[in-house]
Amino acid sequence: MTPFLSLSRLIDTISTWVGKLTMWLILATTLISAGNALVRKAFNQSSNGLLEIQWYLFAAVFMLGAGYGFLKNSHVRIDFISTKLSDRARNWVDVVGIVAVLFPFCAIGIALGWPFFLQAYTSGEMSQNAGGLIRWPAYVLIPLGFGLLMLQGVSELIKRIAFLTGNGPDVLSGEEAKSDEQKHLEELEAQAARLLAGDK
Repeated sequence: MTPFLSLSRLIDTISTWVGKLTMWLILATTLISAGNALVRKAFNQSSNGLLEIQWYLFAAVFMLGAGYGFLKNSHVRIDFISTKLSDRARNWVDVVGIVAVLFPFCAIGIALGWPFFLQAYTSGEMSQNAGGLIRWPAYVLIPLGFGLLMLQGVSELIKRIAFLTGNGPDVLSGEEAKSDEQKHLEELEAQAARLLAGDK
């Protein structure tokens, strides 16, 4: 199991790096959007290329950040059901979900997205808008995003199996299962409670 856990850690590192990159893409999207709006209002000028790069970056954030979201356990769960299950049952649900739903879904996304990207790349497809951008960088996000999500699915499957076989911790319970946002919220609540206690 050790080589698989090492692979899982490597995949987690890749997902973390890509996730941090997408955070910078959000900043870039915001700055480009604000700059484009200011130029349009101040000088009555606009650029279709700048508008389209905003869309490309926005798409990149969602497509490339999906694996990172899975790693951080920030995807949607039906908590009122999962909290009633035992630790082993929750992990079995994830194993079945990853194998029966996530992997086929990602495989379909890659299979449909790759030819779409390849056709746009070989034909040099351009936006129909004047001053628009080439299309393949946006299209490649489809197979790339699903590929990264599938890769993170492999890592999560390894972690679930490691727990079920007694070779690893349960990443679905305790502090490890909490997203960064949940931890931050708990810290804020604790600070607020300390402040209220100090006022009394």
